[in-house]
Amino acid sequence: MTPYHHAVSSALKFGGFPDDYMEIHNWFDETKAFTGNWTHRALRHHSAGVEWAVQKFGNTIRNSEEKKVPVKFIAEQHVEEDCGFIPTVQDWLQPVLESPKKWMLRVAKKSVESNLEISE
Repeated sequence: MTPYHHAVSSALKFGGFPDDYMEIHNWFDETKAFTGNWTHRALRHHSAGVEWAVQKFGNTIRNSEEKKVPVKFIAEQHVEEDCGFIPTVQDWLQPVLESPKKWMLRVAKKSVESNLEISE
């Protein structure tokens, strides 16, 4: 779904107009800019992302009908509409744990020692 379609769904469920909810739904889907496909959901479409939305937007918003709507409910609706349920971060990462790529397991090289003095 697009952020707009999520916002229409929020307006039907919680009252008001789609524009009341666009900022939250745009935030969830702005990660599409990083991947361009469904994999962007791994970055915010989970239980932690729901809590991040509450931290970012506050506990409630006031829609155009002056009704207070819990941000958590709006965020959960978005994730459930896209994923069918609210996964955890672990749900998204489990496939990576089961089949990691070699580069994921590589230990980083130590940085080169420098003779430069760093002043405090």
